[in-house]
Amino acid sequence: MPGAPAVILSVMLDTRPAPIDRRRCGRSLAGLLIAVLASSSAFAQTREYRLDESGEWAVAREPEPGSDEAVMADAAALLAAGQPAAARAVLDAWISENERTRNPWLPRAYLLRGDAKDAMGDEFRALFDYEREVILRFPQSEEFVLAIERELDIAVRYANGLRRKFLGMRIQGSGEIAEETLIRVQERLPGSELAERAAIELADFYYRRGDLDLASIAYDLYVVNFPNGPNVRKAMERRIRTNVAKYRGPDRDGSSLIDAIEQTKAFTRLYPADAERSGLDDRLVQRLEDALADQMLAGAQWYIKRGDLPSAKFTLRRLVRDRPNSIAAGEALEIMERYGWGGASPGAPSEVEGDAK
Repeated sequence: MPGAPAVILSVMLDTRPAPIDRRRCGRSLAGLLIAVLASSSAFAQTREYRLDESGEWAVAREPEPGSDEAVMADAAALLAAGQPAAARAVLDAWISENERTRNPWLPRAYLLRGDAKDAMGDEFRALFDYEREVILRFPQSEEFVLAIERELDIAVRYANGLRRKFLGMRIQGSGEIAEETLIRVQERLPGSELAERAAIELADFYYRRGDLDLASIAYDLYVVNFPNGPNVRKAMERRIRTNVAKYRGPDRDGSSLIDAIEQTKAFTRLYPADAERSGLDDRLVQRLEDALADQMLAGAQWYIKRGDLPSAKFTLRRLVRDRPNSIAAGEALEIMERYGWGGASPGAPSEVEGDAK
């Protein structure tokens, strides 16, 4: 989780804050807002502002009327005013005239048209503008990363349950689109903040869907690829829970429990307080060890039923050696005595390999 922002307390020094010039403060905030808008993707390269002699913000440069830049500025202004349909109409007309040219404003036009479609509730068609027209055609443009970010936002909505429209109704599943897009973001911008977000969103998507195998892999990849990421603690905790949930009983594969034990120990070392609070500590390790002991006992009993006594003897001795404090170890000793295989005491060295004859 990202750390809380630092707070500077004036009471640490016995001083009083200077009186606030509200008029000047308001002018500064307005200037900050204009600066933010001017630097955003929708308003970049349109208008420039500067402070005049009176301290007021004034337009220093506007796009030339009728120019391509002015068309982009008008479309962006319509989007900002909540008129995406009008913005799309402007962009459709401009793109129709310029789509077969090498006009440098094409990636901006496609990006803005995708924004307009998304704002109109047609996010699926917006993906065509972002993916096919910007990302694939103009990978060197400044809109490339912006288009990937837009796709990521749509993928997150789909991953969290938003359905695609069909005949005007949101009834079509969108999980596959979310999954594919979240993977593509990581491939296209490895190590970036967008890739980090896509990685944790993909893992959470699998987790919510109950796909434990893929969730376990995705959380593990997040920990490997983003060891200092803001969601690493969550990923470490979730991969433990998924590996525990993957275990289906003593007659099934127990490899996920072995992974969960090692992961729990690592989580406890790094986050002891969180481990204790969430129960992912030594108590869980002991329960998992007991579950593995039960699995080994079940395996030995299966060998006995098949008449494979050497394998049964081997498994029982290993159980007594590796997990001597478990209840299953006591049952293993009773079986070994019954078959005359010796009563090795729990914890004592046993010649496991040599005894399986």
